[in-house]
Amino acid sequence: MPDPDAPHAARLSADVGFARVDLDRAARTGDPEVVFGQGKTPEQIVRILRTLHEAHPDHAVLATRLDEAALDLVRRELPEAVAHEAARAVTLGALPTPVGDVVVVSAGTSDGPVAAEVALVATVHGAGVQQVEDVGVAGLHRVLAVRDRLARADCLVVVAGMEGALPSVVGGLVGVPVVAVPTSIGYGASFGGLSALLGMLNSCAPGVVVVNIDNGYGAGVHAARVARAAGRSQGDHA
Repeated sequence: MPDPDAPHAARLSADVGFARVDLDRAARTGDPEVVFGQGKTPEQIVRILRTLHEAHPDHAVLATRLDEAALDLVRRELPEAVAHEAARAVTLGALPTPVGDVVVVSAGTSDGPVAAEVALVATVHGAGVQQVEDVGVAGLHRVLAVRDRLARADCLVVVAGMEGALPSVVGGLVGVPVVAVPTSIGYGASFGGLSALLGMLNSCAPGVVVVNIDNGYGAGVHAARVARAAGRSQGDHA
């Protein structure tokens, strides 16, 4: 726990030996600190999660991109943590009250892990979240059937691999901000998601912005900020 009598600058981070953990992000941006688990040992992940939770016991801490070894150690060392298998992530602490409406749209089942990461990240960052699954462009009737649901959202996150066409379709159907997430799913010429990324960047539909390949975290944070702002604005005019 940070020393409340320490100088303010010294309370902005915590030295855990191998990293300096940011303790001030929520105050600066309104968003919690998140642990990117890829490349870290399970022991490092547990130590960072514990440090962040002790500093901010009143809100959830999130760790993403966890392998099975990390998930297993977190379960043993931090039994109060909640594992989110589909998203390959854990949360520690109470989730915030949701504000606004984010809808996560995924093209196919293979895009599920990235879509699950988007949904969890947006939830931890304070948005209300719904998911619409398996509405890829190979069956356009599926996305047309949920058009009204998409149109009511404050922000849409559209997750797709292969040629990455789904965000353009959705962006042409509704006037809602769209965050496009290319995934690394596809055959050889998809180049690990590069084809989807380029297709989304070249979308002719207005209002579509694009994050990096498999970057469910970045998309979830952006969508939650849009939804929170929309929710606050609606509250102001209620």
